[in-house]
Amino acid sequence: MTGAMPLSVDLLALFAHFLLLSLLAIGGAITVAPDMHRVLVGEMGLLSDVQFNASIAIAQASPGPNVLFVAVMGYQAAGLPGAAAMLAGIMLPSTTLALAAARWSHARRDWRAVRAFKAGMAPIVIALMFATGWILSAETPGWRHMLLTVVAAVLVWRTRLHLLVMITVGAIVGGLGWV
Repeated sequence: MTGAMPLSVDLLALFAHFLLLSLLAIGGAITVAPDMHRVLVGEMGLLSDVQFNASIAIAQASPGPNVLFVAVMGYQAAGLPGAAAMLAGIMLPSTTLALAAARWSHARRDWRAVRAFKAGMAPIVIALMFATGWILSAETPGWRHMLLTVVAAVLVWRTRLHLLVMITVGAIVGGLGWV
């Protein structure tokens, strides 16, 4: 399908289903792709298996957030209204929940429990970032990328150098083939 909306598409039902999926999508929208397949391919017949798989592949290959595959599937299923309904459905609950939690915690930032939660999350986030970096660099031969990582970590820790400067330098170093 190339964006022409079939008459049988119930946009409200798609929107409502993706609202529910958003609340189950711990770890990102891709974690609920099997249920999206069940509904879009199996029950509603809006996409074929090939279209479903191609939608995920196209969106994952594109720059930007991983949730773009929902918009691509929505467009394939029901044109621009389908893309809008499905993307709004998958984004609204999680975005609203994140905004509400941020506002709530900011209003109570002096509470001991909120401070403890934030202090406890910091090492977890750092460890997850370290683990991601380790996994990404484990298969890379050589030592230059490790040196660049250590230098960047020390600069972040000890200076006020803006992160965009370091990202730019890293891009230049990578573009020149030094790492």
